[in-house]
Formats: sequence, C-alpha cells, structure tokens
Amino acid sequence: MKPMTKSPLQIARAGYQPKLPNALKGNVVLKEGAATESVADQDDIKKLFPNTYGMPLVTFEPGEKKNYPVKNVGVILSGGQAPGGHNVISGLFDGLKALNPANKLYGFLGGPSGLVDHKYIELTKEIVDEYRNTGGFDIIGSGRTKLEEAEQYDKGAEICHKLDVSAIVIIGGDDSNTNACVLAEYYAQKGEPIQVIGCPKTIDGDLKNEMIETSFGFDTACKVYSELIGNIQRDANSAKKYWHFIRLMGRSASHITLECALQSQPNICIISEEVEANNLTLSDVVENIVKVIVHRAEHGLNFGTVLIPEGLIEFIPAMKKLIAELNDLLAHNDDFNALETDDEKRQYVKGMLSSETAQVYRDLPKGIARQLTLDRDPHGNVQVSLIETEKLLIEMVAKRLAQLKAQGVYKGKFSSINHFFGYEGRCAIPSNFDADYTYSLGYTASVLISEGKTGYMSSVRNTTAPAAEWIAGGVPITMMMNMERRHGKMKPVIQKALVRLDGAPFKFFAANREKWADEEMSYIYPGPIQYYGPTEVCDQPTKTLQLEKGL
Repeated sequence: MKPMTKSPLQIARAGYQPKLPNALKGNVVLKEGAATESVADQDDIKKLFPNTYGMPLVTFEPGEKKNYPVKNVGVILSGGQAPGGHNVISGLFDGLKALNPANKLYGFLGGPSGLVDHKYIELTKEIVDEYRNTGGFDIIGSGRTKLEEAEQYDKGAEICHKLDVSAIVIIGGDDSNTNACVLAEYYAQKGEPIQVIGCPKTIDGDLKNEMIETSFGFDTACKVYSELIGNIQRDANSAKKYWHFIRLMGRSASHITLECALQSQPNICIISEEVEANNLTLSDVVENIVKVIVHRAEHGLNFGTVLIPEGLIEFIPAMKKLIAELNDLLAHNDDFNALETDDEKRQYVKGMLSSETAQVYRDLPKGIARQLTLDRDPHGNVQVSLIETEKLLIEMVAKRLAQLKAQGVYKGKFSSINHFFGYEGRCAIPSNFDADYTYSLGYTASVLISEGKTGYMSSVRNTTAPAAEWIAGGVPITMMMNMERRHGKMKPVIQKALVRLDGAPFKFFAANREKWADEEMSYIYPGPIQYYGPTEVCDQPTKTLQLEKGL
C-alpha cells in the first residue's frame, strides 16, 4: 500500500495516543452477567436465533495474565462512513497483538463483498500506523452488500478456512450488525469455528440503547455540522437578510438535528418524532415555521436559521402511511418496473393505493411524487434521503408568506438560502471523544474474540466520565432485535433508537426553543473541533450524552 501524502495536521495527529478504560490497560478477566432477551418479539427472535439468543451481558475487569491461543481475525467496514472507523481497526490490531503477538488481522476489501468475493489484505503495523486517528474508511474501503444468503455465508467460510481466520469483526450500523447477528447464528448452527463480533457505527445516532450509549462518529459529525451552522448563524446575524434552511443527515431519527440545535441554538428546529407524535401535516409544519418568521419580522429580524432532519417527510403520519404502502406495492413489482414514463408510473400508483393515501399522493408536488417511486434503497424502501425537504419547505413557506402579505399580516422580507449537511461530516478527522471511543471499541472486540464470544457487539459505557472510568464489555446482538417489515416481509432487525420526547435532551430543547426563536442574540458559535487545548474544550462529549446522564 502506497503511503499517503499527509498534511501537517495529519502528521501531528498521528502521534495522538487514544485513551483506554482502566480495565483494558493490562491483563483482563471476563465477567458474565444475567441472561438477556430481545427488546421485542421474543418468541420470534428466539426461534430464529436458537444458538445466540439469551446469552449474558459481559464486562471486563483487571485480572491475572492469560495465555491466549493464536487467532487470525478478519475485519469488515460496512455501510456509510463515520469518523473513527480507522481507530476501531487500530484498537483491534493493538489488542490482538497485546493478547498474542502471533495474532494476525486481515481486512476484507470494499465491505461485506470482500468476504464473499475473497478480496483481502493483511493489515500490518506499517499499514495500520498510516491511518491512526484519521477519518474515512479508505484503509480497506466500505460497501453496502447485504449478507443475507446461505451461499454468501458459505463463501465467507471458504476464505476464512483458507486464511485460518477464526473470527470476523463487522463494523457497521443497525443493518450491518443485524447481518453480523445472522452470520454468527448461521456459523454456530453449521458448527463452523468462526466467531462474529459487531461494532456500533453510524453518525445518525440511531444505534443506541442502555448498553450502547452512543454510536461512533455521531460526536464528530455533530461537531462538524454545528461548527458550520454556527458560521452560518454568524453570517445571518451580520447580513441580517437571509433565512437559512439547513437539512441535516439522519433519515430514520432526528438525533443529529437535536444535538446540533443544542450546540448552536437556531431560531427553528423541527424534530421528526415530535411531528409524528402530534400527528402534524406538512401544512402544519409550514405554518409553525411561518409563525416564527412573521413574529421575528415584527421586530425587524428578517433573518434566521431553520434545522430540518433528513427524514422529516417519512415521519409525517399521512406521508408515513403513503410510503409504507408504496414500499409494499413496489417491492419486486415487475409490472411497475416495466413502465417507461413518469406519467405512466404515477397513474399506476394512484390506481393501486388506498383512497386515503391516493389523495395524499395526488396532492404532492410532481417532483416529490416522482421521487417516491424511484429506485428503492438496499432495504427495499423509498429513498427519502434524496428528497430535498429544505427546498420543498422554502417553496411552501414563501407561498404562505405571500398570502399573509396580501392580507396585510406579514410586512417583512423573506429571502432564503438552502443547505444540506451530510457528507461534510462522515469522514472528518475524529474528535478526541470518537478517537478514544472507537479505539476502545476495537480493543474490546479483540478481548471478546480471545474469550471465545460470538454474536456479541462491542460495548463501551459510562462515556461521560473520563476514559479511564469507561466500562468495556459486550452485549448480545439478539438483545437489541425486533421484527420489522422489509421488502414486504417481516424480518429480524436491530431496533432503531428514535429521539425520546420524554428524554432529557428533548425536554431541554423544548424548554428553550421559544426563547431561541425570539431572541436576536441566542445563537451559539461552537467553532471548529479542537484537538489540542484545554480538556473542557476538546474532550467534552455531546450535549445529548451530558443531558441523558444528568450533567
């Protein structure tokens, strides 16, 4: 592998030594806790995973030195990029070498397809050292291939036998770790001596629970977006003539949008989960935005910021029902796929929908309606992330303000600028928190493997405390699973974590948003991520974690 050209920051950052929990700094002993059960649909999940269901939670503590047998391990980066992936691999590599210097680590190239297609490299110290504390997944690449077929599992077993690999670590989000769970069960059922361990990754923050306090990359991505939002707010407060509509990544939950709101204090922030809970229509959402714009205009403030979650459309109840029907209708639909023109597809869909959802579909702008019938995502669902919700809202808000101006209610000026923050945060150099957290996750995975565990996800908790006090261990992946409809069929998947409206982060936001809407100087300008400097600046966790822990 050719050495990369490095910036001064990369060179300096390469020398950063991630912090570890005390339990992982020396010899380790594994402690087993109580047996577990799935978060829902217990009978169904237990039937599907008889070999990996009900396993106990495990934690690590300092212990006596053990002589672990040699292990060859494979690692896969799966799904979208998130800051810290390289440090998971660094921690995994260092942990394996600390437990037995003869251990080897292989990286499967291009995501899960590398396992199936037998594409790999051995990850040596020279290679790993090139990527420590860097963003991206380019050390081995990533991909979105789904491990769903027995043929894929068997091909994976073939390369594992060839390389004498006895464990696979899959670094990914909820779907990737669902695949890890299925793979672990399959190999256990077949008697294959191949362990499978997962690591929680997604900037969206929707892979979290009592045992997974946060998914890696969320901290860094939110800090990057909050910096950009702060910059925009400073410009807005300087020019005093633009409303900025900012859509933020995170299709299935509003964690990023909420965290960025807590960090930057925008004038308006929409939380999809609240929209759904209150049964709001798209018109209701527009009206709520308009009220703030009109109110600020009365005080001469014809500017502001609006934060919009990427998946808003899917949380509007009427739209959610429509999308659910479309997902079932268009899954493996050859008749629909054979149609050539957008008009033909539109007429076909209108004729197949229920009367209620057909009316919703007819009322949509043609561009949005067309988007709902385009190619599906890898899960068979509408690609909601491609809908430019911020532009749709700007159009509808401008139309409503024009009506109010004609009535003499609104006398301000409305000039808008739209933004989408997504890829800007996915491969950023990880924050100190993510650099430490991911390194600990990888190191924890090495211990889980050496202790013979399979079907577990690497877990690091107590993350609002100093890193030395973090609790490392593992959680059975089946514990997080439930049954959901995918491609028109019920399938086992890890349950997504949505923003809790009764949780401390949302309650804090709800208690302050009216003030942020009204005040001219409510904005916070977080600035860039600080790698070097006072601990209170560069090592603090997200506002979400702090509020959840009562800090």
